[in-house]
Order: sequence, then C-alpha cells, then structure tokens
Amino acid sequence: MSQAPLHDDEFELYDLAVVVEKIEGHCTCNMSAGDCFYLRGGKLSLPEGQDFCLYALQAAIPLLPAKQRRNHPADWMETDARVVCPDPACRLIMRIDRVSQRTLRHDEVSPIAWENVER
Repeated sequence: MSQAPLHDDEFELYDLAVVVEKIEGHCTCNMSAGDCFYLRGGKLSLPEGQDFCLYALQAAIPLLPAKQRRNHPADWMETDARVVCPDPACRLIMRIDRVSQRTLRHDEVSPIAWENVER
C-alpha cells in the first residue's frame, strides 16, 4: 500500500468492484456482462437501478475481506480474481477488481475502543 500510517490505529483497505465478466450458460436472474456491485470499507452498493443475483453474490462474499487487504505477493489472493456462480446451468463468471484504497481508523469499524485493545 502507499505509505506508513500516520497513526497506529490506521489501516488501509482496497475498495473492490465485483464485475460480471461473462456468462457461459443460461442466467435466470437476468444478469449481463458488466453488471457489478461495489465494496467500500464494509459496505456493499449497487449502481442505481441495478440488481445482482443473490447466489452469485454469496459465492463472492467469502473472498472479499482477503481481497481488500494486501497479502504476500505469492499468496493466491494476490493473483486469482475470478469467482463462479454456484448455479451450474448459469456458469456466470465474476472478476474481483481492486479499484482504489482507503484509510480507516480502528474506532470507525469496531465497537471496542482502540485504547482498550491489548497490543
């Protein structure tokens, strides 16, 4: 990531876009290549007026916290970016893109005050 944190309670996360790259089967959820959702910090959002298939979403969710963080360069999370919808008839393939970085502070994302954390 860019530089050392200014405060010891700061950390950086990538903002992500999860984009439908292609559909090789028949998607009954009316998804199309280019459809996407975003993860910024801990919040999901969709472009105005767009839907996203729940089953495709649930396939991607377990990978997102690791993709938000910088890992060792040899870690597969640094090189692999594709996820497949679990519906075998659909064969919808999504790509997880890192689009930007944000700096967060511990107390913005945790109910446990930073000064009470044992280090």
